[in-house]
Amino acid sequence: KQWYQRRVAITAGIPGIKVDKGLAILPGTNEEPTTQGLDGLGERCKKYYDAGARFAKWRSVIKIGDGRPSELAIQSNAVGLARYATICQENGLVPIVEPEVLCDGEHSLETCQIVSEKVLAAVYKACSDHHLYLEGSLLKPNMVTPGNSCPKLATPEQVAEATVVTLQRTVPVSVVGVTFLSGGQSEQKATANLNAINAYQGTKPWALTFSYGRALQASVLKAWEGKNENVKAAQDTLLFRSRANSLAALGKYTGEENASSASESLFVANHVY
Repeated sequence: KQWYQRRVAITAGIPGIKVDKGLAILPGTNEEPTTQGLDGLGERCKKYYDAGARFAKWRSVIKIGDGRPSELAIQSNAVGLARYATICQENGLVPIVEPEVLCDGEHSLETCQIVSEKVLAAVYKACSDHHLYLEGSLLKPNMVTPGNSCPKLATPEQVAEATVVTLQRTVPVSVVGVTFLSGGQSEQKATANLNAINAYQGTKPWALTFSYGRALQASVLKAWEGKNENVKAAQDTLLFRSRANSLAALGKYTGEENASSASESLFVANHVY
């Protein structure tokens, strides 16, 4: 605990923690996942707060295809996210609400938009039912994109319009910010799509920014290779990607040269972490 607090203080960061306990198959569904970890969550959150954490995240997953998502899966995951978020706030943590519609499959951009709208509408209905203080929460959704195996690709401008319209139809204005997950997109595509979302001319009352894992780390890890002599190169790569996404969050990203590794797909089927 003391080492953790000192390390965070040195880097001037605000610490957070993932509090769910992973996915399990929801009984009565076609292998649709639900998220575990509500039992004892209040006690764990209190300990995390005492250890220095100030925010938390909880990932729920929705699948598309073969009759999915079912209404049962949508409602189960929505209620789970709302309960998690309320428990976090009761213990002083800012909850990041993460309903991820997976990009696995051949579904179209339009299908992803329809599903994403249903999921987000259900999530915020559940948050209202559980009396969540929306001004003290963040949303971490997927961008609206075609499935990874869809033969019809979408431009950043098409992704931006579908994503912003989805948010306009479902996310309350009082939610402070939307921090997109990358969802297996290449680093370059995730940055370009974020830029297009922020450049889109439409009502956007939230901060629209990034909370990437793979799309911020992949080229960094490749540059590092676990070797001490590569630390500086890895740090420079991380700084470059961070700056690119910071510009994209302002709608001011103009692309990049020599981005061969950044253009590689980071898709992993049924991604778990």
